[in-house]
Amino acid sequence: MRMKDKVAVIIGAGQSPGEGMGNGRATAIVFAREGAKVLCVDNRFESAEETAAIINKDHSGAAAAFKADVTKEAEMKAAIDEAVKRWGRLDTLHYNVGVSLGGGDKPPLEISEEAFDKVNAINLRGFIMACKHALPIMREQRSGSILSISSVAALSASYATVAYKTTKAGMIAYTEQIARHNAEYGVRANIILPGLMDTPMAVDTRARVWGQPRAEVVASRNARVPLRKTMGTGWDVANAALFLASDEASFITGVALPVDGGALLRSSD
Repeated sequence: MRMKDKVAVIIGAGQSPGEGMGNGRATAIVFAREGAKVLCVDNRFESAEETAAIINKDHSGAAAAFKADVTKEAEMKAAIDEAVKRWGRLDTLHYNVGVSLGGGDKPPLEISEEAFDKVNAINLRGFIMACKHALPIMREQRSGSILSISSVAALSASYATVAYKTTKAGMIAYTEQIARHNAEYGVRANIILPGLMDTPMAVDTRARVWGQPRAEVVASRNARVPLRKTMGTGWDVANAALFLASDEASFITGVALPVDGGALLRSSD
């Protein structure tokens, strides 16, 4: 019970249409299994409700659903306020939201202002606004954990499109900043960098955009993973998040943790 008596807000606790388990839903379930009260936040309320229902089937009352649009600061504040109103505190804020191809991301010579602004508002600005309203609560408590999901794309020069890479790199920089400036209050901030993952957002979105069968997208992505030639899953990300949110990581802050099956390792080829 590594999250016993803790309260977590997971923004992006629903998931995109498709097969398998998304990072946010998996993390919400894992946190609840470990004893947390979880506010499942998503802009698709029915998807957040599905996540909460999965949790409450086995852990009655451990989760609630909340609708919020990450591009609106007031709704980020409302989500934080709702968790505190329900359960009296806030121990973990986990920002599990991101968009790339689905937001119109393109290579450098094709990117539009509209697409860049959309991806930035969802990936980076929403994270900053959520932290703006979570940090005062955690500072007053003298404890708390900020988590978010970046990507190995943030550190890869080979990533082809513009907005996803730059916003995910910005999340790392911002995490380092808030880790440093909130350490004296006992507040930690860490970020997870998934590699190629078999999740609805990563795989099914590409299958739709590219007009390819899902099985082909899976096979192509699996072939690029050094470890076992198999993508990771939402559960791999959830287990990393659990460790970073728990007291086992009480002396860890400002870390960008790859969960990538070796994707960032230097190749000898």
